[in-house]
Amino acid sequence: MAKSRNFSVYLLKNGFNAQNSLKDEHHLILLNETNTSIPADGIMYYGQNPTKSPWWKEYWGINQDLRQTSVGAIVFLPVNNRWFAITFGASYHNLRENSYEYDFGLRTTLNTLDPEKIKSTDLLMPETAKRQRIQIPSASSLTYFDFNTDESIVKRLTGAVKEEFKDLLRNVTGSSSLRFTTAYEAGELTELCSRLLEIYTRRDYEMAFPDLHNITPIKDPDLISSLEEQLLSAFQEESPDLTLGIPDIVDYSTNFKVKYHGATKPSKEYEDVDISNYGEYLSEWRVDIADVSLFGKHTLCILDENGNLLQTFSIYKSLLFDCEHNNKTYHLCEGNWYEIDTNFIERLKTELDPIFVDNHDILCECNQKREDEYNIEAKSLSPKELNVYCLDKKSIGPQGQHDVEPCDLIAVKDNATELIHNKISTRSAYLSHLFNQGVNSVILLRQSTEAKNKLKELVGHNPSLEERIDTDQYHVTYGIITNKAKEMKSDALPIFSRISLLRCVKALKLMKIPTTVFLITDNVDRKHPNKD
Repeated sequence: MAKSRNFSVYLLKNGFNAQNSLKDEHHLILLNETNTSIPADGIMYYGQNPTKSPWWKEYWGINQDLRQTSVGAIVFLPVNNRWFAITFGASYHNLRENSYEYDFGLRTTLNTLDPEKIKSTDLLMPETAKRQRIQIPSASSLTYFDFNTDESIVKRLTGAVKEEFKDLLRNVTGSSSLRFTTAYEAGELTELCSRLLEIYTRRDYEMAFPDLHNITPIKDPDLISSLEEQLLSAFQEESPDLTLGIPDIVDYSTNFKVKYHGATKPSKEYEDVDISNYGEYLSEWRVDIADVSLFGKHTLCILDENGNLLQTFSIYKSLLFDCEHNNKTYHLCEGNWYEIDTNFIERLKTELDPIFVDNHDILCECNQKREDEYNIEAKSLSPKELNVYCLDKKSIGPQGQHDVEPCDLIAVKDNATELIHNKISTRSAYLSHLFNQGVNSVILLRQSTEAKNKLKELVGHNPSLEERIDTDQYHVTYGIITNKAKEMKSDALPIFSRISLLRCVKALKLMKIPTTVFLITDNVDRKHPNKD
């Protein structure tokens, strides 16, 4: 029986070959040896690091002459008018980042993998930048890995291949490269790569894994360069599709200030984040953004009310941008680019738009800078017969546990207790926190008698509310304070906020709790805070 060996293979883009795919500063050596087993027209580069003693030799005081080194190589194979790079050791670091197809490994893996024999997944949740590796003892289907395909990006998959590919490969792992074990000999690798190229071009994965490509991270430098050209144009043209915000959770009930750095001197202080203020700062110091790299050099600084620095973010990481390129939709969030499947966007709209309402009995237009001030105003202006209570900064958390805010405003709505949660801005991080808060408070109220009793104490003697709290009759409303038009409905929210909202709506629906969203008109000039 032939011995199986491990390989790591990259597919080079059209136009790249052994001569132009290596970095200029690489230290690999071209192999000129003849009579090797390298296939015809194949080219090898190899390298060996200087020998050195392992660190633990000195650590343990060992006198033996112990030496170690590392050796790497890349074999370039021409296959059907394309080139493959087969890498050994850490030699893949010598490939230019824009020289290979970034989806080759994952897509080929999805086309060859047995959907019922997955062993490991690497996941990324763009909304929170959380990364996770999940492994299980025996190969299973994706359902056993317990992740939401609407929110998570599969970065890497490992498993056993389908029966039809067992003569070619055995276990496979796919990311940018394809890693696999095979019994093919050196002279047969050109044939193997030819079959891999054919498998890569298939779309079988769309049937076996229909939802895995709703959100795809973009790592191809050439594509990112094209998208950044659109980003630059959007900034120069002051496009409404480009916004600026703090890429982190911010407590809007506390005062903070904003400054911009990176030009000749820091900017003046602003009371909120707005891309027009950043533009004003650049104009003041006559800085022309002619290159996207300046966004990475300029910073957004968050200060407390005494002027002490709290957090610093690059402008690039703080930008939020949606655009289309070659009939595909892309999204920039937290400094990373993502491709969003068009059908997925339409499905989000179809499911979310119906819960957006045009009118609300309690939520008035916003004339206050801070959320807590708005909640007080909305309560004071609400009709007396609605018996609205403001519970902002109150807690129903059981004793010994952290505080849990039940809602910002509470009232009777039809036959339910309406729990109203409000948030300024349509920034992804803020809204994800808002939507999760709505779900978490309901779960706590349903699970904890102590939480229910605390909520009833907060609203005082109100038999109508008490009855609905005791019988778990709730209605969750999200109020989003924004200058975007109500007619936009779910389109007013960033992509990842829509995804987060859909998840929370589904969770509430399982508990038979209706959900509504109301876009609150923002009358505050947050671009010019000192203006009367």
